[in-house]
Amino acid sequence: MSDFITQFFNGLSLSSILLLVALGLAVIFGLMGVINMAHGELMMVGGYTTYVVQQSFANLSGWWPQSYFLFAIPAAFIVTGFVGFLLEKSIIRFLYARPLESLLATWGLSLILQQAFRNIFGANNVDVVSPNWLDGGVTLGGGIELPYKRLLIIALAIVVVGATYLFLMRTKWGLRIRAVTQNRAMSSCLGVATQNVDAYTFALGAGLAGIAGCALTLLGSVGPTTGQSYIVDAFMVVVLGGVGKLLGVVAGGLAIGELRTCYEWFTTSSMGTVLVFTTVIAFLQFRPSGIFPQKGRTADS
Repeated sequence: MSDFITQFFNGLSLSSILLLVALGLAVIFGLMGVINMAHGELMMVGGYTTYVVQQSFANLSGWWPQSYFLFAIPAAFIVTGFVGFLLEKSIIRFLYARPLESLLATWGLSLILQQAFRNIFGANNVDVVSPNWLDGGVTLGGGIELPYKRLLIIALAIVVVGATYLFLMRTKWGLRIRAVTQNRAMSSCLGVATQNVDAYTFALGAGLAGIAGCALTLLGSVGPTTGQSYIVDAFMVVVLGGVGKLLGVVAGGLAIGELRTCYEWFTTSSMGTVLVFTTVIAFLQFRPSGIFPQKGRTADS
C-alpha cells in the first residue's frame, strides 16, 4: 500500500507539472490554432524571471528573501505575458491559418530567444534556491513523505486551472475569446475587435507558460534549453486530451503522468517514455480527436 501511495503521488505531481506546461499551449495551439514551437522558451522566460526576482530579494532583510517565490509567480505571468503580447503583435499575427509558416517561424524564434538568454545570463544554468519553508515534506505512515515542493506544484496547478476556467467561462473577455474561436467573421460583424482578442489570448497562453517555468524552478536549475525538455510532452498532453478543450488538458496530463510513473516503476525511465508514446499512439489510432472532441479554429479548417 505504501508503494502504491508513493507511486500515485509521484504520478500526480508529474501530472501537475505536465498540466502547467501544457495549459498555456492549450490556449495558443488549441484555441488559436498556432503551432508554437517557442512555447518552451516562454517557459524559460518565466524561469529566468523567477531567478531575477530571487536575486532582487536576496539583499533584503527580514522575511523578504524567503517570500520571493510568492512574488515570482505573478511576476513570471506578467513578464512572459508581455513578451507573448509583443511576439503576437510583431510576428504571430501574420501567421494565422498558415500552420507550416507558423511552425518554422516559432522554431526560429525559439533559437533566437535561447541565444539571447545565453548572451544575457551565460551558457551555464543558473540556480534558483527554493525558500526554506518548502524544505521537507508531510510524513505519513509507512515511511511515506510527500515533499512540500511537489505539494505546492499540485496546489498551483489546481489554482491555475480553476482561474483559467473562470476567466474563459465567466468573464467578458473569456466570452470574446470563445466567440472569436468559434466564428471569427460573425464576431467581427458584432463589433468584437478580433485582433485585440488574438493578442490578449496569445499573451494569456504565454503568461501561463511563464507560471509553468516558475514552478519548474522548484525542481531544478534554469538554462537556455530548459523548455526543450517539455515541449514534446506538452504537445502530447494537448493532442491526447483533445485540442481546444481545457478539461481535455487535465485528462491528458493526468493520464500521461500516471502512465509514465507506472511504466517507470516496472521498467526503466527511458523504456517508460517509449511505452507512454506507444500507448498514446495506439489510443489515437482509435480516437484521433483525443479524449474530448476538438473545437476551435483548428477544427473548422
